[in-house]
Amino acid sequence: MTTNNQSLKVAIILAMTIALGPFALDTYLPAFPVIAASLQVSVHQVSLTISVYIFVLAIGQLCGGPLSDHFGRSKIMLFGMGIFAVASLLLVFAENLSEFLILRMLQAFGGGCAAVTVPALIRDRISGSEAAKFFSLIGLLMVLAPALAPNIGALILNFIDWHYIFIFLGVYALSVIVLLKTYVFRNEVKVLQQEKVSVWERYKQVMSDHSAMRLMFIGSLTFSVLMLFITHASFIYQQHFGVSPQLFSILFSSNVVLMLLMNIANRKLLNHFTPEVILRWSLGLQACALVLLLLVTLLYPQLWFFMAAVVLTIGFMGAISPNIQACYMESFSTNTGTAAALKGATQFSLAGLISAASTLLPESILSIVLAQALCLSIALILLWAKPYR
Repeated sequence: MTTNNQSLKVAIILAMTIALGPFALDTYLPAFPVIAASLQVSVHQVSLTISVYIFVLAIGQLCGGPLSDHFGRSKIMLFGMGIFAVASLLLVFAENLSEFLILRMLQAFGGGCAAVTVPALIRDRISGSEAAKFFSLIGLLMVLAPALAPNIGALILNFIDWHYIFIFLGVYALSVIVLLKTYVFRNEVKVLQQEKVSVWERYKQVMSDHSAMRLMFIGSLTFSVLMLFITHASFIYQQHFGVSPQLFSILFSSNVVLMLLMNIANRKLLNHFTPEVILRWSLGLQACALVLLLLVTLLYPQLWFFMAAVVLTIGFMGAISPNIQACYMESFSTNTGTAAALKGATQFSLAGLISAASTLLPESILSIVLAQALCLSIALILLWAKPYR
């Protein structure tokens, strides 16, 4: 990361690596009704594949982080990408929901191993506000994935069928492997050899930092606000409001607009404020947006008003996510892979459990918004109860 051009190139490729998550989660959302019909299950049952993916993604991260500390970033990242690619291609042949779930679990494990090495790789090279800016740059590039993913899925669905969505994911993963080997790991920075300790000891050392643990749970709860929307987006727009797959992809992608603007603003603000200050303000603004979403849901639940309130609520993640990541990783100069794994695993497992539990709630917009409000309220309590530094 020595020149601007090199930094941009590395950031793009690392963003493409992390974008496996949004692509794996969002590309097939417009196809939920078609997949449900093909597998002879309900759309509600197909939505379970999102929760399963998120939960197993956490397991992949828990395994991949310590392994990357021991064996190196490149081996574990490429290993995970390979598993993701193979599982994606095998999903084409799934004939029932059980097979679909098993292959999604394999896909998620590989994606977790690959994605968890990215924050560790960055922390190996830079720290502080510079790390926050780099995380924000990756976020700026990666924010395109949620915008493109459902549109790609809708386009494939319009011209071919849902099986080719997973062929696309497999080819995408194989392409990223080539880019990683060619550019990112051509001159890999070696991680300083650490004392040989067990995986459990590494996790114990990481968890001893209570300030970092507070940030980890704040990040997990704010991420749950996003995942609750993603999990139920198809129900909200396609079933409740009755929009077409094409309009659904546009409505879903509209959330990216404010995320993009907030990400750009965050990079500018980091020249004047610390990541901690920006994080506090961003969370406060997201809380205001969620109150507006709740009022719209209760008083005037019309499509375009609801969509606008959702955009405001989700959009602030563009500033929240990179600053939480930077503040958390700043606490660790060693065991960075393990630290990234613990944060990622906690974030995805907690969000996965919450989104899975939300499928047991009544199928209504109000229940989903109230679940989001509960998650954000707890995050704000953790943030403001006492200083985490």
